[in-house]
Amino acid sequence: MASFYDVVHRRRDVRGEFTGGVVPTDVLCRILTAAHSAPSVGLSQPWDFILVRDMDTRTTFRDHVQAQREIFANQLDEAQAKTFARIKVEGVLESSLGIVVTYDPQRGGPAVLGRHAIDDVGLYSVCLAIGHLWLAATAEGLGVGWVSFYQEQFLRELLAIPTQIRPVAWLCLGPVDKLQATPDLERHGWRQRTPLAQVMHDEQFGRPARH
Repeated sequence: MASFYDVVHRRRDVRGEFTGGVVPTDVLCRILTAAHSAPSVGLSQPWDFILVRDMDTRTTFRDHVQAQREIFANQLDEAQAKTFARIKVEGVLESSLGIVVTYDPQRGGPAVLGRHAIDDVGLYSVCLAIGHLWLAATAEGLGVGWVSFYQEQFLRELLAIPTQIRPVAWLCLGPVDKLQATPDLERHGWRQRTPLAQVMHDEQFGRPARH
């Protein structure tokens, strides 16, 4: 098994490298078990995982994503638009399945221990579960791509998600032919990774950290 740090640094947001191969049931179970073991505020475990394999559903979602991509592209200046045109933003049809992760703010309520002062910690808990899922998939040799070009209400209606539950992420999952050495947005020149030293502060925000 690859070391933890190796998995962390190999993890990528996958778009174009999916093979469409089958994800074995036992592997999928291990990945979801890892996600379900994530820490959560007040042990509320406010997440659900919707497995989406149906190709008609995925095609409908892909079409919606493409429409949202066009809306975003139309807001860019010429140089940004040229760079963005090279970037693939989803692998909805190429991946083996989609996993939609949701957030139920009522889970564990009405009094969720630890959430009284910062309501968003419930949503943070769901993001921790997504992080666990992503690292577990990477350790299994699979790829994950987080699709964010969608309207929440569209996805809620598409998958019959109750009104009080929020869809947080559509994750594309599946075998890949490779994981890129450099993240796509860096490879295509959209942004470069910020050095750690620029985001470290000592005691107070804005005070450079000592090494």
